[in-house]
Amino acid sequence: MHTMRSSFDIDPYPGKPKILFIGFTESSHTHSWINLLDCSELNVRLFGLPSAVPPDDFKVRTYVTGVTAARLNAETRARFYSRSRIGQLSKKGFSRLLVGDVRGFEEKWLAKIIRQWRPDVIHTLGLEPAAYVYNRVRVRFGLERIGKWVATVRGGPDLALRRLLPEYVPRIRSVLTACDKLVADNRQNYEYALALGLKESQIAGIGEVPGTGGIDVEYLSKNWHGAPSERRLILWPKAAECNQSKALPVLEALRLSWERMPPCEVRMLAVIPEVTMWFQTLPDRIRERCTLSERVPRPETLELMTTARIMLAPTLSDGVPNCMLEAMAAGAFPIVSPLETIRPIVEAERNVLFARNLYPTEIAAALCRAMTDDVLVNRAAEANLALVRQIANRAVIRPRVIEFYNRLTECYRSNNESFKEAI
Repeated sequence: MHTMRSSFDIDPYPGKPKILFIGFTESSHTHSWINLLDCSELNVRLFGLPSAVPPDDFKVRTYVTGVTAARLNAETRARFYSRSRIGQLSKKGFSRLLVGDVRGFEEKWLAKIIRQWRPDVIHTLGLEPAAYVYNRVRVRFGLERIGKWVATVRGGPDLALRRLLPEYVPRIRSVLTACDKLVADNRQNYEYALALGLKESQIAGIGEVPGTGGIDVEYLSKNWHGAPSERRLILWPKAAECNQSKALPVLEALRLSWERMPPCEVRMLAVIPEVTMWFQTLPDRIRERCTLSERVPRPETLELMTTARIMLAPTLSDGVPNCMLEAMAAGAFPIVSPLETIRPIVEAERNVLFARNLYPTEIAAALCRAMTDDVLVNRAAEANLALVRQIANRAVIRPRVIEFYNRLTECYRSNNESFKEAI
C-alpha cells in the first residue's frame, strides 16, 4: 500500500462534499449508481469489499481489497490477480491496493481510511455484506461521529427474506436503528424496515429509487431494433438458480411452449453450471436456437434488450426489477412474477404478463401469448415507455440524488463537532 501522498489523495473538488461508498467493485449496480455523480463536483471514492477489481474504464477512486490466493476461488483469483489491470488502475491514480491474509484486515483499513479522509457521507450498497461490515467497523473503532450513514437495501433477499430468519433480525435492526437515511427501490422494503425499528424520518427523501440509479430512457428508446412485434428474441437475463429465482421451471416452460411459438431465438444470461447441465436435457431443436452466457457486461445486456421481443424474468423474491425497467425503455415485453413489489407498478395485459416462477405452465402460456400477440406487445411498448419515464428516468433521478448528498453534507458539517474540529 502506498504511504506517500499521490494524486489519489488529492480531492478534485477541495472543500466540496466527500462521499465514500462501500460495496462490490465488480457490480454493475455499484458502477451505475456511483456514475450518477459524474460532473457533480462531489469528491467520490469507493471502498471495495474483497472480491475483485473494478473494470478498466471505471474512473472512480477505489480502495481495492484482496485476500491471499488460498482464500479465493479460481475465477475470483484470475480476476483479482490480473497484474496489468491493477497496474493500469494504480498508474491512472484510480486505485489503492491492499492484500491481506488475516480475516478482518479490510475492516482495519476501512477504519483508517474513514479517520484520515473523514467523509461527509458514507453510503453502504446493500445490507449483505456492505452495511454489516461497516456497522461492525463503525462500532469497533468508534467512528459514529464521522459522516452521515446512508444504507441502501436491495429488493429481495437482502431484507424481505432475511428478516424472516431469527439470526439475521438483530443484525438488521442494528443497521436500521444506526443509519441516518435508508434508500430502497420499493415501498414494501420501507414498510419492513419501519416494522423493524426504522423511523419515518430516516427514509431518504428521494423516494423509491432503482438500485442502478435509474434507466437512461432516452438512449434506449432511440436505439430500438425495429418494432417489438418484429423481433424474434427471448431474453432471459437471470438464468441462475438462487434463493431469489429458480431456473428449472423456466427450462420446462420452454419445452412446453416451443412447438406453439413461431421460430425464435433465446438468449440466456448469468447462466451457472447447474443450469447448463439441465439445459442439455432439452431437445436438440430447442438447444440449437439458444445461446448461453455467464457474465455479460451491462452495456451488452442493454443492447440485447433493444433487440428482444420478450424479457423473461420470473422470480420468487425481488424489488422492482431493474431488468423490467430496462425492458420497458428498450421496447421488450416483460414477463415477470406477480410479486407484492411489482403489482403496484405494472398492470397485467397493459404493461406485462404475470407468471409465477414455480409454475412452468404459467410461464409457457405467457411465452406463447407474447410471441403471437403483436397487438399486445406493441401496445405495451408504448405504455411502458411512458411509465418508465415517469418512475425510473435517470435524467430526473440524478439531480435529486446529488441534492440529497449535498443536503446531508450541509447537515453534517453544520451540526457535527468532529467536523468542526477537523477544520
